Amino acid sequence: MDETERYLRQAIDLARDNIGTGGQPFGAVVVRDGQVVATGVNEIHLNNDPTAHAELLAVRAAGQALGTPNLAGCAVYASTHPCPMCMAAMRMAGVDAVTYAFSNEDGEPYGFSSAAVYADLAKPFAEQSMTIAHVPVRLDDRPHPYEEWRGA
Repeated sequence: MDETERYLRQAIDLARDNIGTGGQPFGAVVVRDGQVVATGVNEIHLNNDPTAHAELLAVRAAGQALGTPNLAGCAVYASTHPCPMCMAAMRMAGVDAVTYAFSNEDGEPYGFSSAAVYADLAKPFAEQSMTIAHVPVRLDDRPHPYEEWRGA
């Protein structure tokens, strides 16, 4: 068994164990330099946090373990196709690679596919199902937040 399969099997085992605690079948493993840095499982059921996805929790734990928000050099192995939120978080964190075991097509019959969200996000803002608006409010008596940050 190669490394990829070993880490994917670990992610799947985490997902299966999470089912036993009342959670959903999602697990993720963050690896750097051949070592597991962090893992995560879907914890939405524990705290009603809709962002408590396995990949996000694994990325958060990896940042803590490594002492940096920059996860360059890391790879994420996920039990299933990461949703757009998780994929964006991994990109923002600098993760180099994402590999997953089960596709959106595999999850569709069970209500676990993010394909529709990906499709919606690919549309122009005006055509997406969620209203998205840019309202350029400025505070005349305060510096622009970016300018204030740069000057800090």
